[in-house]
Amino acid sequence: MGPVHPALAPYVASVTAYDVVHDAPAGVHIGMPSTELTFVLPVDDPLVVSWEGEPATRTTSWASASGLHTRPAAIHHGPRQRGIQLALTVAGARALWGTPAAALSGQLLDLRDLDPGWADLPERLAGAATWAERLTLVEAELLRALRRHRGPSPRPEVARAMALLTRGARVADTADEVGYSRRRLSTLVREEVGVTPQDLQRLARFADAHRRWRACLLAGTGSLASVAAAAGYADQAHLAREWRAFAGCSPTGWARREFPSVQATAVLPEGG
Repeated sequence: MGPVHPALAPYVASVTAYDVVHDAPAGVHIGMPSTELTFVLPVDDPLVVSWEGEPATRTTSWASASGLHTRPAAIHHGPRQRGIQLALTVAGARALWGTPAAALSGQLLDLRDLDPGWADLPERLAGAATWAERLTLVEAELLRALRRHRGPSPRPEVARAMALLTRGARVADTADEVGYSRRRLSTLVREEVGVTPQDLQRLARFADAHRRWRACLLAGTGSLASVAAAAGYADQAHLAREWRAFAGCSPTGWARREFPSVQATAVLPEGG
């Protein structure tokens, strides 16, 4: 994971260089919903992605961007995947792409169509010799995009509401806190991020559970019951229902399907 430039910190949650070798020559990785926008720059081959179970949505891109979504993505891959993946905050959509996150919600886009300023970055990345070079190129492009697009942030009360919801606050309590009716709050949140306050809250809890369950699998300790309790679910059955809704499979099914890929993540060589 690369460091985030201080000027980008409010907009970029993480920048990750990845080099993953899979057990099979081809397969499908589940792209999990979360409260962050996803931006992927593959290195060797373009990213092929669709919504799970919807082959007609399949897209192929060297600069793939997606907004918040409440269904899993299907990322089609060969034996090896290399590239750079960025997780953007909701505010990052306005600051870096010049559009509210709601405009990207539930969509799979080629960022070069959204903003032609990114058109030559994939070619420049392909010509870079090291991961350090690639990360430097991406950071420079993000800073240029910030200067190109930086506009008004979400109104403070909406930003406050989104922060409360992602920390698990009840929708009614959040509306009272920011001085809106629940209906007005729902309208403003949907206009900013493209999902309802209830779904934003559910996505935050699910993302927390996903992170905890993945950590349990890596460490070989913990249980689904402990993950459910720590993430704020009523019980393990509640977590399982939400996992199926967001990931299209059970938590144990996800582990059987995805964990070999997690284990195969390689340490990035400087010249790779």
